[in-house]
Amino acid sequence: MSSYALAKLIGFGLIILVLIVAAAQSTYVVQPGFRGVQVTLGKVSEQFKPEGFGTKAPFVSHILSVPVRQLTRELNAECYSSDLQQVAIRLRVLYRIPETAVVKIFQDYAGDPFDSLIAPRIQEALKEVTALQSAEQIVKKREEIKSRALASVKTKVGDVLYVEDIVLENITLSKELEAAIESKMVQEQEAAKARFTQQKSQIEADTVIIKAKGEAEAIRIRGEALRDTPGLIQLQIVEKWDGKAPLVISGGENSGTNFILPLGTPALAPAAKK
Repeated sequence: MSSYALAKLIGFGLIILVLIVAAAQSTYVVQPGFRGVQVTLGKVSEQFKPEGFGTKAPFVSHILSVPVRQLTRELNAECYSSDLQQVAIRLRVLYRIPETAVVKIFQDYAGDPFDSLIAPRIQEALKEVTALQSAEQIVKKREEIKSRALASVKTKVGDVLYVEDIVLENITLSKELEAAIESKMVQEQEAAKARFTQQKSQIEADTVIIKAKGEAEAIRIRGEALRDTPGLIQLQIVEKWDGKAPLVISGGENSGTNFILPLGTPALAPAAKK
């Protein structure tokens, strides 16, 4: 093969290679859960690229992917309570970038917008909220602290990013303060138990008094009924009679004792003869 033919073959191969590279450079794919930002010679396109396949100018333009799905980041914050106690909070932040703000986020905030936009606002919001509560109340009212901090963060961040939720995973106080709070809570529980025992005893005493008053009132009413209606005793005897006639046995002329036996009672055995 002559040198001319070889050079021609190499040139043809180079052209094919350039065309293949150019074709590869002129296409892109945006993965699900992302949006693309097109940068052409340092200029950012105002419109984001949706997920899927697309074309662009080869060599001079490239596509950067920005996530729009919900993201989770951990954050440590140090705050001070109203009683000047240091409080360390470990939290988890759930946020996402709205697709309408993808281009703005890329232009205005370098790197991850969480570090430059969300984290400082959360630190500020937590410091404002915890400064209004004592260290003990911060521990007891963690849900209230979270709700107030979340509302403040959403106001500070605005619509640029969506802060979906913050989760307070752990609140750490000094060991001395934790021991003091624990001792106070134990004392409060013991006091509550003592109050419950006292209330229970009072209720039981009131129940006995009410029952005694009820019985006394019942006795009084029965006494008045017997006094006003003498025949009531005979009526009660008739109502309770079982239908058997009683047998009266005298105790003798000089004895004032009489025995009343029902007719069904077996006859007394005769005395044995001597």
